Amino acid sequence: MTGRREFLKTGTAAAAALAALAGAREHFFQALAETPPGPATADAYLLDPGVNYLNHGSIGTIPRLVHEAHIRYLRVMETNPWLYMWSEPWTEPTEEVRRRAADLMGVAPGEVALTHNTTEAFNLLAHGLPLGPGDEVLYSSLNHPGASHPWTHMAPVRGFSVRRFDFPVEELAGMSEEEVVEIHLREIRPETRVMVFPHVDNLVGLRHPVAALARGAKAAGVEVVAVDGAQSLSMIPVDLRDSGVDVYAGSPHKWVQAPKGMGVAYLAAHLQERLHPMWVSSGRPGAVGTVRQFEDYGTRNRPAVLTLGSALAFQERMRPTVKEAAHRDRWERIRERVEASSRLRWCSPTEWELSAALYTVEVQGRSAFQVADALWDQHQVTVRPIRIHGVEGLRLSPNHHTAPAEVEAFFRALGA
Repeated sequence: MTGRREFLKTGTAAAAALAALAGAREHFFQALAETPPGPATADAYLLDPGVNYLNHGSIGTIPRLVHEAHIRYLRVMETNPWLYMWSEPWTEPTEEVRRRAADLMGVAPGEVALTHNTTEAFNLLAHGLPLGPGDEVLYSSLNHPGASHPWTHMAPVRGFSVRRFDFPVEELAGMSEEEVVEIHLREIRPETRVMVFPHVDNLVGLRHPVAALARGAKAAGVEVVAVDGAQSLSMIPVDLRDSGVDVYAGSPHKWVQAPKGMGVAYLAAHLQERLHPMWVSSGRPGAVGTVRQFEDYGTRNRPAVLTLGSALAFQERMRPTVKEAAHRDRWERIRERVEASSRLRWCSPTEWELSAALYTVEVQGRSAFQVADALWDQHQVTVRPIRIHGVEGLRLSPNHHTAPAEVEAFFRALGA
């Protein structure tokens, strides 16, 4: 193995690999430079024009340019799989992906692990944090199962406890940031070691005040604050500097619009010293002491990893504040339409500072699950039905490139 790696670092094979990869990357960045900055339009994507897709919160759609970059990386890989799976030329492009992911979150590259999804990061924590009898993990009913189940699975094995409290979803309208923070902080007990919450939850789209929650939890004695960023990463600006957050995990296949099966996780440097790796591979000796020891880097889908970098670059060109403004404009227009209807009820926050590009609408007197089925079967409108604490509705999650006609098709289909 050592001899092969040394050969690939210095030989003609490495030079050829570098040239092929460089050519594929250059093609993408040249095409990206020719793309107008700002939010993309619908024709930049591969969505079927006959589908009205309002479910980016479940799974996103990849931009055409990023999809084409993925195909080029795959083609390069398959010209010599042995060479391209393990050769040195993949190292620097992979580290560039890590740097771009770090920039997206406002953290250092040495604090970013390239995972497969958000759930993987929470499994890493549940397996690897030094928790045991007398320690508690706390989260609300808005926590996603992927950020909850790892804890409940490992609790009986390791002896720590898990406590879930009900968040008063029915009181969201008019709720302030201070009230959201207080609801969480009053649940903290002396034994609470870990607090978990979503930046934006996947049911009603509450944007949790991350920094205020993290600071309050730390002041109350919580040691680790872990945030589920699956619904926020690249949807709204994220800056974790001085936030007090120890872990922030995301699934770029949603709002970063990256290939499916890619994840990123911010693991604060001080936390890495206490965290035991969940798995090891043949490359572990070289990864010990770095964030890479928390990654599954055996036979990895390296073309997808590089394409994550392309997706991040695509998102960078649109600028976070411009994207958020587009999301807010759509949120306001849809909310106005809902509140003007006697048949519909808005079930999400009513202040943008607590909102996001994901919100829930109740169709009064009808099952949301039946309505969602009818919307797809009869009108090809894709939404997700949800139910929580007696609130049942249609969850809408349009993206910045969702055409006004798609939103209009949703309301027209409801009327039918």
